Amino acid sequence: MPTIFEGAGVALITPFLEDGSVNYKKLEELIEEQISEGTDAIISCGTTGEVSTLTHDEQLTVIKETIKIVDKRVPVIAGTGSNCTETAVMLSKKAQSYGADGLLIVSPYYNKATQGGLIAHYTKIAENVDIPILLYNIPGRAGIALAPETIAYLVKNVKNIVGVKEAGGDISVTAKIFRLCRDTVIDVYSGNDDQNVAIMALGGKGAISVLSNIAPKKTSIMCHEAIDGNIKEAARLQLEALDVINNLFIEVNPIPVKAAMNLLGKEVGKLRLPLTYMEKEHLSILEESMKEYGLL
Repeated sequence: MPTIFEGAGVALITPFLEDGSVNYKKLEELIEEQISEGTDAIISCGTTGEVSTLTHDEQLTVIKETIKIVDKRVPVIAGTGSNCTETAVMLSKKAQSYGADGLLIVSPYYNKATQGGLIAHYTKIAENVDIPILLYNIPGRAGIALAPETIAYLVKNVKNIVGVKEAGGDISVTAKIFRLCRDTVIDVYSGNDDQNVAIMALGGKGAISVLSNIAPKKTSIMCHEAIDGNIKEAARLQLEALDVINNLFIEVNPIPVKAAMNLLGKEVGKLRLPLTYMEKEHLSILEESMKEYGLL
C-alpha cells in the first residue's frame, strides 16, 4: 500500500463550546489554518483530540466532519482504536465509509493483552477494512507496549497494516523496529515531538505532532528538512522548538496544547473532565517558552 503521507501530520485537538459540546465551526477554522500553513495530514480523534471523553457518536461525527471539511486536500487519518476489538472494528468500518484515508489504532489500553493478543486484535480490525492502518504504540498511556517484533510481524503479514506511530520515547526501540523491517517497507512516524528529527534520520516518514497545533508551518518545515536529508538544519529547528515541546507536556496532553492555543487567541474552549485547566505556574512557564519561540 502507498504511504499515507510524508512530513508533518497534526494530532488535532477537538475544540469545545462553553457548554462542553463540540465546536464544529472552530474545528473548520483550525483545519483550514493547518492546511494553509503546510500541514501534510490531519489526524482526527487521537489522544490530543480527547477521544477518550467523546461519545462514539461524537467521535464519528468529528471524523465525518473533518473528512468533509478537508475534502481530499490532504489525507485524513481517523483514530478508531479501542480496548474492545469489536468496537474498534465498528469505528474503523464507519471511518472508512466516510472516506478516511487511513486509520490510527492505539494498542488496547487497560486490558494488558499479550503480544499474541495484540496480533489477534490488530489482525481482526485489519481484516474488516481495506484502507491503510497505522499501529499506535504509546505504552505510557496504554499500559502495554507493542514489542518491535510484534510491529514487524504485523507489517510483514497483514497487508493493510503499513506502519506505526511510535510514541514509546525510546529511540533504541525505534531503531530496532527499522532493523527488524529492513527487508520490508514500514512507515514509521514520530509520536513524540522531541524525537521527530531523530526518527526521521533513521528513516521515518514524518511526525504525528502536537506542536503542529500551535506552530504548523515551523513543524512542517522541520519535518521536510529532515526528510530531504538536511539533518543539520532540521536538528537546529528541533532544538529551537525544544523548550516549547517540553512544556506542551509539562502536564498531561492535551491540557498544555489547549492552553497554548487559547493564549494564541484561538478560543478552542475548555477540556472535558477528568482533564482540568492548566496550573497557573505551569501556564506561565509555557507562555514564556512560547514567547521565546516567537509565537507570542
